[in-house]
Amino acid sequence: MRKLLVLSGALMAAVSALSQPAGDARQTTPISPGDLTLIASAMRAAPVPVAEAATIIVMEPGAPARTLRQGSNGFTCMPDNPTTPGPDPMCMDRAGLDWANAWMARRTPPTGSIGLIYMLQGGTDASNTDPYAQQPAAGNNWIETGPHLMIVGAPDSFYAQYPRSASPDPRSPFVMWPDTPYQHLMIPVV
Repeated sequence: MRKLLVLSGALMAAVSALSQPAGDARQTTPISPGDLTLIASAMRAAPVPVAEAATIIVMEPGAPARTLRQGSNGFTCMPDNPTTPGPDPMCMDRAGLDWANAWMARRTPPTGSIGLIYMLQGGTDASNTDPYAQQPAAGNNWIETGPHLMIVGAPDSFYAQYPRSASPDPRSPFVMWPDTPYQHLMIPVV
């Protein structure tokens, strides 16, 4: 069941205003009250100036990503994933989006471009060593992180200087999914 987000009248009005195309940007789908809720969730992933100008998409089972609002700054934000235990909207630059698309498609991520992903609402993952774990298993505790940034696509030598354990301390930088094509640096934001 989709997590319900309660929006105040002021926030709903602000989100509604932000959902309107700016300049020559075109909105690709009609905005419904449910879409406004998804947009508000996605916008919580990044700092306000980034989120206000970002493209907002939603992933729906069995369908391609749907654009809720076209942006202008090269960032793409997605709302919370309702199948995880905590809020986890994310917002990423172009290189981060390419990396995330490769991870979701189980392809090798592109090399030669470092990406930035915001997750300012935090996140949860079933494992710090298996990028495709769906639930916690022996030796792979559920990782809960507070607000953080992710650096993706860096050379292996960059990640070598950070902790890489199956049970990291999410209050300090650490490598998630080390020694896989999807390893990335998790940086807590306090």
